[in-house]
Amino acid sequence: MKKTIEKIPTWAFGYIFNGDMTGLTDEEVKQIDEAFEQIGVDIVRTPADEEAQPYFTRYPLFGLPTEVEDCVILYR
Repeated sequence: MKKTIEKIPTWAFGYIFNGDMTGLTDEEVKQIDEAFEQIGVDIVRTPADEEAQPYFTRYPLFGLPTEVEDCVILYR
């Protein structure tokens, strides 16, 4: 498996980690699924709570400019 660090929008965490689509549009869910399929994501891991540093970026992995966290992604 390969490893990378990506800027993941915090608004997507509920869906990514729990499969909870509450508050997301069908288009947002599609963006997440397509981005993860394109990379071949197997596992997404957030930083430990004490290390979490959300910040704003114009270039998240998917979606519009937003608040993100740097997450470790393991992929094929």
